Amino acid sequence: MSAAFFAGSYGGSADKLNDESRLECKICWYVYDPVEGDPYWQIPPGTAFSKLPADWSCPNCDGRKDDFMVMP
Repeated sequence: MSAAFFAGSYGGSADKLNDESRLECKICWYVYDPVEGDPYWQIPPGTAFSKLPADWSCPNCDGRKDDFMVMP
């Protein structure tokens, strides 16, 4: 990841996250909340974003996991 990479982007860097981190899709603004999990992909509640499968994508627009932004 370069210094020019958008500061709020996840970009695959799990060191920016904790287990409660919520992330937002930069394409459709879907918010992944670990408290809720993801019923569409059958991800159980309590699953941290960093623990999602590598092939997980936005359930709303199919955006890539790396394209999510960390919410403040």
